[in-house]
Amino acid sequence: MTIDNTLVNKLSKLSSIKIEDNKKEALKAELGEIVNFIENLNEIDVSSIDEIFSPIGEETILREDVAVHNKDISSHIIHHAPKSNDGYFIVPQIIE
Repeated sequence: MTIDNTLVNKLSKLSSIKIEDNKKEALKAELGEIVNFIENLNEIDVSSIDEIFSPIGEETILREDVAVHNKDISSHIIHHAPKSNDGYFIVPQIIE
């Protein structure tokens, strides 16, 4: 993969981060190192490793997901909210 100004500009636009022109060369070098590292990882032979390998031998113990409504906790949380109405948070509109 080639890291060039076009890619850096595209990444800048997608991430909404302004990258100053004097920092683009350093960023291209860093991104190139990251891509090279990932490409090196892709060359490692992992065919002898089980697909579902975990160094932890225990299984996750699952429990049933049960909704619990505790009015004391709810009222305590709502009480400390900057704005609320009838048990609901009031937040500023962010979408026009």
